[in-house]
Amino acid sequence: MPWVELRLPARGRTVPAPILLAGAALSVQGGAAVAKSLFPTLGPPGVVLLRLAFGSLSLWVIGRPRLNERSASDLGLVAALGVTLVSMNLLFYESLERLPLGIAVTVEFVGPLVVAVVASRRLLDGVWIAVAGGGIALLADGGGKAIHASGIVLALAAGGCWALYIVLGTRVGRIFPGSTGLAPAMAIGAVVALPWGLISAGDHLRDPQLVGAGVGVGLLCSALPWSLELEAMRRLPTHVFGVLMSLEPAVAALSGFVFLGEHLRLRAWLALGLVVVASAGASRRHGPDVPLDA
Repeated sequence: MPWVELRLPARGRTVPAPILLAGAALSVQGGAAVAKSLFPTLGPPGVVLLRLAFGSLSLWVIGRPRLNERSASDLGLVAALGVTLVSMNLLFYESLERLPLGIAVTVEFVGPLVVAVVASRRLLDGVWIAVAGGGIALLADGGGKAIHASGIVLALAAGGCWALYIVLGTRVGRIFPGSTGLAPAMAIGAVVALPWGLISAGDHLRDPQLVGAGVGVGLLCSALPWSLELEAMRRLPTHVFGVLMSLEPAVAALSGFVFLGEHLRLRAWLALGLVVVASAGASRRHGPDVPLDA
């Protein structure tokens, strides 16, 4: 996201932007695979708690936000983002417990797709929504092993939160520099998740190894990928960035296969492909476009 920033060394800035985005996608989906492996002991709420808590801590160290200088409306916007964050993560991880990683990400990706279409208002984008809807319909009736209707519903709800997250995050990014808006938002999300996280994880939160894995999830899914995405956004035209990001469901499916041994049927891969094509199509723009730092 554009308000998170880790300064890359000069050598790192010579890395091609598509490689940075590939690294970000692998980091996010690798972190999601680690998170799913923790579900049997910590449960989805416990993993969400650790992700938000340690993700917030790492970003707070980076950004060092000064909230006492902010207005009530600014802080209210941060609070709304925090509630959206925890809702999005809880819903997504609950869906991930019921679905393969690639399927959950594919269904959730409908959220940002809708945002892209609404922002564009091109007639052609209605076609992309129909294509994505066809992909989701393929999944809704047994697109692969362990496909549960409740998982599809939860992933769709997470996608709705993702859409709201994009809208709120853009506003927060314009008001708060660097990570100074996201860090407190994640902290608020961690506080909201605290009761469910404690009930879900229980005494397992005393296990240093499990907590360490939760720290890894926070870093892999938050600070590192968002920083790589920011550096890529500075170099790429907006529509190119969107097209490359649309490949994330495919990366998720590959991560699920490599790290979790999740095999998808041909029908599920077809559904995934339809959503990727729809997302890439909706991300394209006509006319000139320039990198964000031009």
